[in-house]
Amino acid sequence: MTLDELKPGNSGIITLVGGEGALRRRLLDMGLTPHTRVTVRKVAPMGDPIELVLRGYVLTIRGEDASKITVEPDTSAPKTEDRRSRHYRG
Repeated sequence: MTLDELKPGNSGIITLVGGEGALRRRLLDMGLTPHTRVTVRKVAPMGDPIELVLRGYVLTIRGEDASKITVEPDTSAPKTEDRRSRHYRG
């Protein structure tokens, strides 16, 4: 499965970073490396961009770039919840 297929609150372990040239280098430089645990925090209404939590920081990437990253679902990680959604009464 690819990173863009993970639902908000779910986590995965990066197994492969695809792309070529500058794109692949940029993804690796941002910390998206194999064996890294990543959690999808939010997805924009139209699916792009995607907000991730990894290595203790928040990163936002384009959906197209997320589709180049292969992940294995991390079933050992508890599903997280956006704190605001528990209190929203809209």
